[in-house]
Amino acid sequence: MVLCSCASTSHYKAVDKELLKGDYRNAYASLESSKKAYRDKDKVLYYLDLGMLAHYAGDYSESSRLLQDGERAIEDAYSTSITQTAGTFLVNDMTLEYSGEDYEDVYLNAFNALNYYHQGSLEDALVEIRRLNNKLQFLAGKYGLMITNLQKTALEGSQAIPFDPSTVQVNFTNSALARYLGMLFYRGAGLWDDARIDRDQVKIAFANQPEVYPFALPSTLDDELNYPRDMVRFNAVAFTGLSPVKSASDMRIPISNSAWVKISLPEINARPSLVSSAEVVFDSGERLALEPIEDISAVARETFKQKAGMIYLRSSIRAITKGVTAAVLSDSDNSGASILLGLLTQVYAEVSEQADLRISRYFPGRALVGGITLTPGTYSYTVNFYDHSGSIIQSSRFLDVEIRNQGLNLTEVLCLK
Repeated sequence: MVLCSCASTSHYKAVDKELLKGDYRNAYASLESSKKAYRDKDKVLYYLDLGMLAHYAGDYSESSRLLQDGERAIEDAYSTSITQTAGTFLVNDMTLEYSGEDYEDVYLNAFNALNYYHQGSLEDALVEIRRLNNKLQFLAGKYGLMITNLQKTALEGSQAIPFDPSTVQVNFTNSALARYLGMLFYRGAGLWDDARIDRDQVKIAFANQPEVYPFALPSTLDDELNYPRDMVRFNAVAFTGLSPVKSASDMRIPISNSAWVKISLPEINARPSLVSSAEVVFDSGERLALEPIEDISAVARETFKQKAGMIYLRSSIRAITKGVTAAVLSDSDNSGASILLGLLTQVYAEVSEQADLRISRYFPGRALVGGITLTPGTYSYTVNFYDHSGSIIQSSRFLDVEIRNQGLNLTEVLCLK
């Protein structure tokens, strides 16, 4: 049972190699051919991973289909996980269907909104942004009752398992990236009042959530709705790096002379990126520095808090049950059979207690944005990505792009190194 609960990650190596080269189509093809590496319990991961790679490859229709499948799978898995918890108290959380991290559920709508924009449907893009914002409002209390009930059960089992409810307070209820995209989509649709509301919500997101937004507001934000009507606005959004992964953090607490409790918890760890800054350089001489709007890795850590608290309490209950069973068997009498059975039970408790390290791998780590006012016309430009020493590590070239005075002129560019 323990061995079967592990999920393989070896299939990611070939995908990562293509991804870091910028060959998104081959990365997509490589992952699609590795579908068998995903267990039935991991279908959310498959949809999210493949859906993001399809987006990067420019197959926006397929990406939209996959991300929508992923969203439905998240809803189904979350509903199932509320009732199907028996296996987690016997083995570990890997026995559950993966229901996605909350940041994954949020950002799939942001990228689906971009999918719809690239397909020419601002109306559908705005539907996705509204779905995202509704999810954020729901997030604050999503796990509250489950945490309360698990805390009571954990304390009944052992007073040695500390838990501080304040550590699971989620300080993320408003996404600046979502509001920024909403502002652009509303402006592109000619809905200026709605665009102003979302522009102001970007400012509110920064003001109310300094833990997630420790950097300054984009300097071009106020210009997005304040420019001459005979001119045109050009915008760029750049995604850099890759979303975080998980690692296991183990602790052991003795509960008797012969037994201990092992608790293995997942932790969110950001993946380093080579990209320090980005800039759009027009052949006509204009330059546009892109500025941070969202640290997706920071959002992932923040939104994981409540779920981490729930995992901690569930793991504590499970570990106490296994540890007490081992202690009772070992201390029941001094016979060799009891000692051996107690030892085997303790070994099972140790080996079976594994952190659930499942997480999607192909969301970006950070989003940068910028805007500039131009004369309508045809432009060629280059988006340069710089490392911390100021050296160019990637350039993306755009030739003869028509910048029109109607609709939205938005360029999306990637450097996932």
